[in-house]
Amino acid sequence: MARIYPSDKIKSPVHLSIGQEAVSTGVCDVLRADDVVSGTYRGHALYLAKGGDLGQFMAELYGKATGCALGRGGSMHLVDMTHNVLGASAVVGTTIPVAVGYAMALQREGRRRVVVSVFGDGATEEGAFYESLNFAALHRLPVLFVCENNQYAIHTPLSKRWSSTALVDRVRTFGIAVDEILTGDVLAIRERAAAAVEGLRRGEGPAFLHCLTYRWREHVGPSEDYDSGYRDRDELTPWEATDPVVALGDRLEPVAKAEIDARIEADIADAVAFAEKSPFPPSEELAGYVYA
Repeated sequence: MARIYPSDKIKSPVHLSIGQEAVSTGVCDVLRADDVVSGTYRGHALYLAKGGDLGQFMAELYGKATGCALGRGGSMHLVDMTHNVLGASAVVGTTIPVAVGYAMALQREGRRRVVVSVFGDGATEEGAFYESLNFAALHRLPVLFVCENNQYAIHTPLSKRWSSTALVDRVRTFGIAVDEILTGDVLAIRERAAAAVEGLRRGEGPAFLHCLTYRWREHVGPSEDYDSGYRDRDELTPWEATDPVVALGDRLEPVAKAEIDARIEADIADAVAFAEKSPFPPSEELAGYVYA
């Protein structure tokens, strides 16, 4: 995506998940196919980890009719209800109460399905976050709140926004089980997520997972931005050194890793070709799906 973006073939703004993939991967790996996830405008990793269609994903970025939102949403509004990926939103924090509402529906359905609501640290500053925590706890809803804390709200660091970094302590006051992983270790995230999800299925009420991570690229766009004056590249160094994509790959046999890498590259090439060849929506579709 970062390589294609300067060509202007990708029509929507992109908020890349590079550096943050471990959170979505670790959490989604313990979910059932019929479980539901709700993400943010930086939701590429979540969409793919839950099984969202890669070709439709790429076509959506191109604004094509074969995109997952029919070319209407772009990068910030990915959706794939075939794989139970709720539609994302570009407005910070707004998907959290939607996820809670969906969790109430699943609770009444009675099939022990769960919802995972993934959001950034900036969303925890919205009133809807605390309203959602309270409602979910009050009704013991099967929702796992996952804070994907990349430590910046656009360009503003935590130190300029939070009087206290004890996020889990604030959440705990609602009577919600909390846990946190501060290392970015995908296997640790998976282990903690598995325990939390099992609790949800047993009807123990909502849980909260705080995962520290780091955004490698600029807030919106394909490039680095360490010369912009709001952060230093030295911050990235420890996250690069422990990159879970590399660390997990190093644990595989070289032949197996090469086969996986080749398959993924082929899948990506097919998705790009699908997006390139797909048509744009016809002009008569402009007024479609318009309420009034």
